[in-house]
Amino acid sequence: MTGNAVRRPGLDARGFLIREGSLARVPPAFRPVVTATRDRLTDVFGHRLHSAYLYGSIPRGTARVGRSDLDLLLALHQEPTGADRDDARALGAALDEEFGQIDGHGTLLFSRERLLSDLERYDLGWFVACLCTPLLGEDLAAYLPRYRPDSLLARETNGDLALLLPRWRRRIAEAGDTEEALRPLVRSMSRHLVRTGFTLVMSRWHGWTSDLHEMAEAFAGFYPDRGEQLRTAAALGREPAGDAAVLAAYVGDLGPWLAGEYARVHGVKAPRP
Repeated sequence: MTGNAVRRPGLDARGFLIREGSLARVPPAFRPVVTATRDRLTDVFGHRLHSAYLYGSIPRGTARVGRSDLDLLLALHQEPTGADRDDARALGAALDEEFGQIDGHGTLLFSRERLLSDLERYDLGWFVACLCTPLLGEDLAAYLPRYRPDSLLARETNGDLALLLPRWRRRIAEAGDTEEALRPLVRSMSRHLVRTGFTLVMSRWHGWTSDLHEMAEAFAGFYPDRGEQLRTAAALGREPAGDAAVLAAYVGDLGPWLAGEYARVHGVKAPRP
């Protein structure tokens, strides 16, 4: 299925991406987590915090009790410091310990200025406007444009895979060889590759989805010879196994091929400082 002019899910009638999450979609089991997060962010960050956002499965309404993590993005009035990052990690760890509904946590921290910068307009800006759900403070989406699933967005979101691969190889080498140590790497790298594969084809697929299996199927429609690899990665992104052979294939075969094809089709992401 190649999509032609068919309008896919995730777009409005004019072809713009629709913000995918909302607080109304938070599953009942996770609402106490969200309430506690909102209250404690104010206590911890105070006037340093401009705004806070949820992203991932919790605001999409697809979170699984005991399996899904808590994903946050914080916009600060100033560039985040080491102390800010320590505070965010401590808060996430406390919430993870207290609430059995979540399994893991992650918090992204950026300054308001960076999120609204021209350089980040089609990467972090798009992420806030389309994939993040406002939790606290003024919504920065009001200062950002509407977005379409076009080649510019593809290039600026995931056009840096070639730069990531050497870091991935180092992380794999430093992780050791235990299943427990490798499992988080399989999960994160699987998800990244599936999302990159999807954004490679999204301008031809004419839509948006955050479902890993839908992403893999969209990709397979355009690259059937590589489709099974992305389907497997999608499955491992949800149910990871700490398999060294999987990681070796990611950095030795699928990743380099995908980086090269991405550069050919969309170009390379603008350099960051």
